[in-house]
Amino acid sequence: MGVGTATETAAEPEFATEAERIAFWEDAARRLQWDQPWHTAHTFRPPQRVSGPDVPEADAEYSVPEIEWFAGGKLNVAVNCVDRHVAAGRGDKVALHAEGEPGDRRTYTYAGLQKEVSKAANALLALGIEKGDRVVIYLPVIAETIIITLACARIGAIHSLVFGGFSAEALKFRVEDTRAKLLVTTDGQFRRGAAVPVKENADEAVSGDNAIEHVLVIQRTGCDLAWTEGRDLWWHETVDAASDVHEAEAFDAETPLFIMYTSGTTGKPKGLVHTMGGYLTQASWSYEYLFANPDEAAREADVHWCTADLAWVTAHTYEIYGPLSNGVTQVIFEGTPNTPHPGRHFEIIERYKVTSYYTAPTLVRSLMGWFPDGVPDTWDLSSIRLLGTVGEAVNPEAWRWMRENIGRGEVPVIDTWWQSETGATILSPRQTDTAFKPGCASRALPGVSTRIVDEHGANVPPNVQGFIVVDRIGPSMARTCWGDPQRYLSSYWRQYAQQGWFLAGDGARYDDDGDTWILGRVDDVLNVSGHRLSTIEIESALVSHPWVVEAGVCPVADPKTGHAIAAFVVLTDAASKDAETVTVELRAHVAKEIGPIAKPAAVVVVPDVPKTRSGKIMRRLLTQLFEGTTLGDTTSLQNEPCIPAIDAACRARRARSAA
Repeated sequence: MGVGTATETAAEPEFATEAERIAFWEDAARRLQWDQPWHTAHTFRPPQRVSGPDVPEADAEYSVPEIEWFAGGKLNVAVNCVDRHVAAGRGDKVALHAEGEPGDRRTYTYAGLQKEVSKAANALLALGIEKGDRVVIYLPVIAETIIITLACARIGAIHSLVFGGFSAEALKFRVEDTRAKLLVTTDGQFRRGAAVPVKENADEAVSGDNAIEHVLVIQRTGCDLAWTEGRDLWWHETVDAASDVHEAEAFDAETPLFIMYTSGTTGKPKGLVHTMGGYLTQASWSYEYLFANPDEAAREADVHWCTADLAWVTAHTYEIYGPLSNGVTQVIFEGTPNTPHPGRHFEIIERYKVTSYYTAPTLVRSLMGWFPDGVPDTWDLSSIRLLGTVGEAVNPEAWRWMRENIGRGEVPVIDTWWQSETGATILSPRQTDTAFKPGCASRALPGVSTRIVDEHGANVPPNVQGFIVVDRIGPSMARTCWGDPQRYLSSYWRQYAQQGWFLAGDGARYDDDGDTWILGRVDDVLNVSGHRLSTIEIESALVSHPWVVEAGVCPVADPKTGHAIAAFVVLTDAASKDAETVTVELRAHVAKEIGPIAKPAAVVVVPDVPKTRSGKIMRRLLTQLFEGTTLGDTTSLQNEPCIPAIDAACRARRARSAA
């Protein structure tokens, strides 16, 4: 397959009517095992204006949207992910290869996973956890994380996974906001070659006003830890001792499955609520559509690896529920990609014969920096038949590097666009495409649709930036914000309430072929002397320079131009170490790639740029650090320790400017 300038595609299903589209999702739902069929496939009540006619539209109040899929249907999510494969005679199929950072390895068949999930379900019930109770899971990427997640789904408890590297403060907020009865954690975790204590963060998080009754602790590292008798329980004494037989109950399709917290530019994190039937339908169908071998006879050899932390929505959909509901073998890895060496991921691909490798552009850019001369033939990567990216739009340079070095210059690369809110992929090229546009999210998957509009809702012409909206939602769309339905309305639906469209919050444009290019969060759009510029486009230009491994671009106030551009860059070892030389070189490079209007006013060399767990660069923090103003929330960062170094670099620059 070649890299082309136009996307050639096979004909996709076209739905002439809404009834045909809903019938498509009903067919997708029938791929699952239902204990009771649904009576109404879909109900959508968009926001309705409730203010009187004398109230101006800008001040009008609207009702919250109501979304329902497969009403009356009942199923069990865990049964669909585990038990039904065992019942179909596939119990010996490997479900999970779990590799720890120190090199420990465990393999679970579907039959073995069924027993472990049943034990955990029985243990949860014995602890008094019932349908609707919340369980916060503060764990690294280990097998027990998937086991306890599925156990919650099995008994109807609502799980909320929290990245194991988050601070006690971030964990405390989630424990208190959910009013969780149980917190699951480890004594410690392995990170960058060291055993890092974790239990003390858990203790601090449950020290305030909360509903926690027990803290369930997995012995992972042997770290010393404090212990509260009666409250704290060891996993090996509680779960491992439980019965491995559990009769699962079926739940209504709209029963809440999990709460996914996502940070906003302002205010506290939002807890998005996803429900069982609709979410699993779209997660399962879209996994097969995007990642399964197009040749059904060859799918038994599929080995999927999504590298996301299990607390991120990508992992929920394409590392837990999507693959397991399809009976696929997959890989999970606890550690960082350069521990103990930068080829660790390639070593894992070779060991397990990974066929689909789904990762974030930020990791690809890191690999580019670690292997500036390309990936040596030390590792056998010939099993790879599909590559994918997620998080932010992938820079074209990183796309080409990934395909050439990991995909032998020939495998499909799907650049997926979706969000915690949508629950599953909305835009993506297909693995059956015969040409690709590096960095282009392409077009909507069957069953959903998007459009790019201006602030009034009018479609924008090609090559004009607008707001991307989802005008036909899929079953996995989040239903509300936990405890705050008005925030769900105001954040996502209010701007286009009259049209009934979901506002994604990203800027986008059509190209001349009608394909969609994602340009980053609308909050990150720069307005320089009246010119609207995309941060991602400028970052892509910077990363295309051989000196630059990673780049983050942000707007800073400028009295003449409105916005000026500040660029934060992570450099290769071979780059010039002279700040003035770096600035001159990179400004000239951006001017050549995009135009003089896009030249950064300042270039700051840093060891890393702040990123969320989804790999998104948190550009508002860069603006605040550059301008020396008060920092906003940093609890959702995956690399919070980089902040002091960036702050020091910005302070040094301000001192030089003042001198």
